[in-house]
Amino acid sequence: MKVVVTGGAGFVGSHLCRRLLDEGHTVLCVDNYITGSTRNIVALRAHPNFHVIQHDVTQPFHYEADAIFHMASPASPIGYMEHPIETILANTQGTHNMLEAARKQNALFLVSSTSEIYGDPLVHPQVESYWGNVNPIGPRACYDESKRLGETLTMEYVRQYGLNARIVRIFNTYGPNSQIKDGRMIPNFITGALKNETLVVYGDGQKTRSICYVSDLVDGLMRAMFRENTRGEVFNLGNPDEHTVLEYAHTIIKLCQSSSTLIFEPDRVDDPERRQPNISKAKAVLGWEPKIGMEEGLRQTIAWFRTQLPNLSTVS
Repeated sequence: MKVVVTGGAGFVGSHLCRRLLDEGHTVLCVDNYITGSTRNIVALRAHPNFHVIQHDVTQPFHYEADAIFHMASPASPIGYMEHPIETILANTQGTHNMLEAARKQNALFLVSSTSEIYGDPLVHPQVESYWGNVNPIGPRACYDESKRLGETLTMEYVRQYGLNARIVRIFNTYGPNSQIKDGRMIPNFITGALKNETLVVYGDGQKTRSICYVSDLVDGLMRAMFRENTRGEVFNLGNPDEHTVLEYAHTIIKLCQSSSTLIFEPDRVDDPERRQPNISKAKAVLGWEPKIGMEEGLRQTIAWFRTQLPNLSTVS
């Protein structure tokens, strides 16, 4: 198949490109490098079936495709707060452009949404039928609300045009190829612990998160796109193994053999109290659930971050 991956030089996108190549597909990686990095795809460039274009998805797209994974968007708080307008447009105008490309070619389509569409959830764990509790004018709304509108656009293309499209809501994901200065919990804690710096915990550390190793997530994306009976469906993809932020901090300090200590700062605006996916639907329809345990995944992630240490001051 000819497969397009927008945001293909990003954290998740680069791993997805690798998996698609390994399964024999021809891959076109599309990225404008706002938050993606050429570093993430340098090892793929020698592959004869891998192609790259620098392109902004907010502009019309005219390349051949049998399937389109629309992954393009800043995804970390630092990324989307530095680029709020670009984030909104990537998830709305960009989604519309990629949906049009899929419609014209009768291609399969997957839009990467996010657990952030649930906001600070009043339902726990979060199930796909939950509509969320989102502040539409807060500092995170550029990401949350544009992803929600991207979902709306996708479902209208399913209803109006019969497009073979699906929505995946990605929960916290970690692993190699993360942005070094990502601003999210796992990269922050690992880089700080490896440098024996004080780790910042927002609030009292009792907020919970559920983290999924990137290879598990990519397996879920592949199943959601290529399995039968997924047209028009919405899937949570994430690891339901829930821990407090303090637990993650102490585990990472231990695994890094670090002398780091913790300091506590005020909560960030609209930061969710709890985050845990209900993945019953993914299990039933896709036969998917995560396989990589927290410590195993963190060890692999820490090993990769160690290779980046010489560049921590310059690589973003």
